[in-house]
Amino acid sequence: MKHTILSSCPARSSILHRPDDKMSEAFRHEALLYEGLDQLVERTVPFIREGLEAGEPVAVAMVSDKIDALREALGDDADGVRFSDMAEIGRNPARIIPALKSFTSRYQQDGSRVRGIGEPIWSGRSSHELVECQLHEALINVAFSPTDPFHLLCPYDVATLEPSVIHEARCTHPHVIATGSDPVSREYRGGIDVTSPFDIALPRPAARPAVLSFDHGSLADVRDLVMEQAEQAGLGPARTGDLVIAAHELATNSVRHGGGNGILRVWREEDALVCEVKDRGHITDPLIGRRVPSAAASGG
Repeated sequence: MKHTILSSCPARSSILHRPDDKMSEAFRHEALLYEGLDQLVERTVPFIREGLEAGEPVAVAMVSDKIDALREALGDDADGVRFSDMAEIGRNPARIIPALKSFTSRYQQDGSRVRGIGEPIWSGRSSHELVECQLHEALINVAFSPTDPFHLLCPYDVATLEPSVIHEARCTHPHVIATGSDPVSREYRGGIDVTSPFDIALPRPAARPAVLSFDHGSLADVRDLVMEQAEQAGLGPARTGDLVIAAHELATNSVRHGGGNGILRVWREEDALVCEVKDRGHITDPLIGRRVPSAAASGG
């Protein structure tokens, strides 16, 4: 089992449901292809107002400049929408599904329909972030069941994103809204195993890494090495502390669940410091790291 802060691969699922052309499905996951800010506003404001008029809770997560444009276009209606800065909640794409689950669970106990807009991918995302976002989009289809009364719209700016990114959006969304096209995505990958990214070897380090073999008796060495590397990389005290805690938790997981020992590798990569923990375990839950554990859970 390998854990890394930055690396993963686009997901594919054998447990997803093949879409049809019925608009009445309880759960609906759509990609909206648009071109530029004006068209984004033009095509999302009706979606938001339709939800508000139906009495549905509406949440929008985008970067701040797009939120500002939507607020202006909605006027007083903006007061009824829960806005979140995607640059904050989506800085780590694995945090987006827990945020969506938290929002929908507040209202779905009585079967009320909920709708949201989330734009996790925009121009400027790093290649590592992009891969994690694409994994997130695929896992949305696993995290929510077909009976969940949730309508999620995911905008993609075709003017600024590479064609390969748009193609991947078609592969991870059962429905795609584009001018003059059938909303059912014919490229949607419904029959490939979503756990496959965890079976693929991670890329080789971009630089020679610092390496440490560890077990239960040397977890302090894990913390020391990560702290040393973080300080050399110029991370501030707060970020260094966070990284040390994260690496320690990964190493402890390896000791407890991955065969009793593991290997830590740390290296610099452009503007990032990467910590990789490898052990003999195997991940089978595609939503690992995307479920908030209950307060009573062991190790939660």
